[in-house]
Amino acid sequence: MKKLIVSMAVLLTFPLFHVASIEAEGYGWGYKKNSDHTLPYIGKYEEMLEKYGAYYADKSGEKNVYLTFDNGYEEGYTDDILDVLKKKEVPATFFVTGHYVESEPDLVKRMVDEGHIIGNHSYHHPDFSVISKESMKKELEDLEKAVAEVSEQDDLKYLRPPRGIFNEQTLDWSYELGYLHIFWSLAFIDWETSKQKGWEYAFNQIMDQIHPGAIILLHTVSSDNAQALERLITELHKQGYAFKSLDDLILEDKLPEAVYGYE
Repeated sequence: MKKLIVSMAVLLTFPLFHVASIEAEGYGWGYKKNSDHTLPYIGKYEEMLEKYGAYYADKSGEKNVYLTFDNGYEEGYTDDILDVLKKKEVPATFFVTGHYVESEPDLVKRMVDEGHIIGNHSYHHPDFSVISKESMKKELEDLEKAVAEVSEQDDLKYLRPPRGIFNEQTLDWSYELGYLHIFWSLAFIDWETSKQKGWEYAFNQIMDQIHPGAIILLHTVSSDNAQALERLITELHKQGYAFKSLDDLILEDKLPEAVYGYE
C-alpha cells in the first residue's frame, strides 16, 4: 500500500479528524462534511469497510444516532457526562486506552455498571499501520485484560484505531482477532482543551452535521461537550431521533467468529 501523506491541502477538501501532517503506511479516516443532514461521502473507504464489516454509520435510514467517546486521559468532565447519560437514559460507547484504565479505574467501572460499552482504543495508542500483527494483537489484548480487571466487561468487540489511521491490512488483522472497526460520520475539533469555545459551539457543530444513522465522535476532555450534552439530547429527541447502543446496530451475523470463541 502506498504511503499516505496527510497535508493541509487534503484537509481543505476532505476533512480528516485526529490526523494532521502524518506520514504513515495507512489512511487517515475522513469524509466529506455536509450540512444537508445526509450521510457524508467516504469515497474509496466504502468498499474497504464493507469487506471487513467495519462501520462508520447506520445506513438504515432510521433516525437513530450513536454516541461514542474517545478517552485517552481525564480532564474532570467524564462524571458530568455520565450523569447526563444516566439522567436521560442514553447509552454510549467509550473507547479507552491503557493509560485511561490505569488512571481512572473507577470511571471505567462506572461506565460498565451504568450499561455503557467499553471499546478498544489500544493500550498505548500506536499507529497500527506501522506495527506488526503480533504487536497489534498485544495492544488489543492488554487493553482488554486491563478493562476486565476493573470492571465486569471482560469482552471487547469494537475497535477504534488510534488517530483514526487504518489500512486494509489492519482491518483484516483486527477482524481476524475478533474486532470490528467503528469509525464515525460526525465529529469536529473538540479535543483541544485550551481552545474550548463554549457549549453553543459544540451544540451547533453537531446540529449542523446531524443525520439519520450518525455515529458521533466526541471527547470527554471537552468542557464544551459536557455542557452541551443534555441540551443536545433534548433537542435531538424533539426532532425524533433515538439514541441507540452499538449493540443495536451490529448484527450478530456480521461479528467475527473470534468474538464467539471459535478461534
